[in-house]
Amino acid sequence: MSSDPVLPPFRSGAISDPTLAVPDFPRQEQQAPGLAQKMDPQPDHGETSYKGSGRLKGKRALITGGDSGIGAATAIAYAREGADVAINFLPEEQPDADRVIAAIKAEGRVAVAIPGDLREETFCKELVESAASQLGGL
Repeated sequence: MSSDPVLPPFRSGAISDPTLAVPDFPRQEQQAPGLAQKMDPQPDHGETSYKGSGRLKGKRALITGGDSGIGAATAIAYAREGADVAINFLPEEQPDADRVIAAIKAEGRVAVAIPGDLREETFCKELVESAASQLGGL
């Protein structure tokens, strides 16, 4: 019986432990903020894997960073659970945001896209007001 540790299926770029497995896809770099649609393989935001059950029916949500990564996965999951969703993203990430908006609408939910930079305090106030107005509340 071996006492060797079970290795994870991939290595994070932030980890330099040579005992971890190396990913089986090519090294890829993009200038920030980057686009998920340029990644190979495409990230799984739950577009096909997550099945909702209506636990958020009638709710409304504002999700920042909703164009990719955890934000996109959350936006899609909320829509599959029955919520109407507004997402915020940087303007240069519009192509990724369009895909998430389409996924929300495909669930029959209201989808609102609000581009802008969260580092600007005035935009943050406008973001919340706009999302609440377009969704009928938050």
